[in-house]
Amino acid sequence: MAKRYFITGIGTNVGKTVVSAVLTEALKADYWKPVQSGSTEGTDRQMVSALISNSETTCFNEAYCFEAPLSPNIAAQLENAEIEMGKIVVPETTNTLIIEGAGGILVPLNETTDVIDLALKTDAEVILVCSNYLGCINHSLLSIAYLEAKKIPFKGIILNGRFDAPVKRAILAKCPVPILAEIEELAEISKLSVWTASQHINTVLFE
Repeated sequence: MAKRYFITGIGTNVGKTVVSAVLTEALKADYWKPVQSGSTEGTDRQMVSALISNSETTCFNEAYCFEAPLSPNIAAQLENAEIEMGKIVVPETTNTLIIEGAGGILVPLNETTDVIDLALKTDAEVILVCSNYLGCINHSLLSIAYLEAKKIPFKGIILNGRFDAPVKRAILAKCPVPILAEIEELAEISKLSVWTASQHINTVLFE
């Protein structure tokens, strides 16, 4: 089976979609976001597709796509819908697949399942995206501790943006997995900046 990586974050707005685009470009992988909310503002699939330069990537359609920019379970309720895990089927591909979650690992999909359950369902290794903001140490360490306690396949972390050295040290001191990449803060998000960032990814770490 081709490699599958599940991109999740320590919270909302930590740059999961940009990181997903950079990894997709670096690995010439396929991309899939199973559950999308906030589609009235555009989808992450559309964003990633617009940022990719290589000709090998396929961006697969969402299994669920909701309009409201809310937690998926609430966005689904507003449309009189419910997310059913059985209806989420991994796209067929022989390529490496980048799977992007929604929000953080414990964002609810319905009354019984959370975003992290998608990683288990898809047999993907988790990559945790961290960004530097007040509270990020706590959010990072809580996420890392949860993944470890639940014995979820955990590939590593990606530091997205500029990190203060003491903050970085505090996170790494209790992190049992490696840093897979450190992506510098992009002055603008464009095909060129994503391609440039992708050139600094050590693809050997993803083999």
